[in-house]
Amino acid sequence: MMEKLDYIEMKVPAKAEFIGVIRLTLSGIASRMGFTYDSIEDIKIAASEAVTNAVQHAYQSEASGEITIGFGMFMNRLEVMVADQGKSFNFQKTREEVGPYNEEHAIEFLREGGLGLYLIESLMDEVKIQQNDGVTVLMTKYLEEERVESDAETIST
Repeated sequence: MMEKLDYIEMKVPAKAEFIGVIRLTLSGIASRMGFTYDSIEDIKIAASEAVTNAVQHAYQSEASGEITIGFGMFMNRLEVMVADQGKSFNFQKTREEVGPYNEEHAIEFLREGGLGLYLIESLMDEVKIQQNDGVTVLMTKYLEEERVESDAETIST
């Protein structure tokens, strides 16, 4: 059985002033899916790091670059994909192609951004990276419904 997927894609100029637009969109999507306030903040920080990395690293020589952000909404998780070459995703196909990154990718990703990748990994449940034309980062955050329900039971007793 195919799992249900709703998908939203945004393209923005590779400029820092558009990070706020992405954060607002992400906040709306995650809120609608039922994520907690803390989880939404984590997702926003992680996505901001990935987008900032794309802005800083991808377009040092190219003034008119674009960043593509894909939001894959599943029943139990949100997948956020950020790519700095500005091409539209075939979301399902790209998901299958990205994989665990090796140390070279991690170092490349961290070169100027400092804690970028480590921060993303600490805030998200899964992180995958693909580096070919540009860098594609796939970040996954799972809904924590089970934990919220069990907490609610202990409070009410």
